[in-house]
Amino acid sequence: MKRRIILGTYVLSSGYYDAYYLRAQKVRTLIRNDFLKAFEKVDAIVTPTSPTAAFKIGEKSDDPLQMYLSDIFTISCNLAGICGISLPCGFTKNPKLPIGLQLLGKPFGEETLLKIAHAYELNSLWHKEKTATVI
Repeated sequence: MKRRIILGTYVLSSGYYDAYYLRAQKVRTLIRNDFLKAFEKVDAIVTPTSPTAAFKIGEKSDDPLQMYLSDIFTISCNLAGICGISLPCGFTKNPKLPIGLQLLGKPFGEETLLKIAHAYELNSLWHKEKTATVI
């Protein structure tokens, strides 16, 4: 978290505002518009929560890039101003580590996402299983 705060402070410092922040805001608008266009046709979008299954505690703490990449699918909610929820949807074989499913919805569409998530949980048992504790 400290690295992200320091990086954000650096990017917003004088001399970098136009080069990075304004450009990023334009890209953010494009991302938001793409999601809003998709939500004209669907109520929710299903994605993985993470590009990999859960990793062992501390396994990636020495590799900040890998830590950032672990969040790659969940940051779209923040960028686009939409809602999202993550649910358990399975486990790796050995060790038994959780795999997540993410639902994305329209801005202020939390009620719809919670209904979909509830229906999914009623029809699966993933949320009742225990994971391995791997340190």
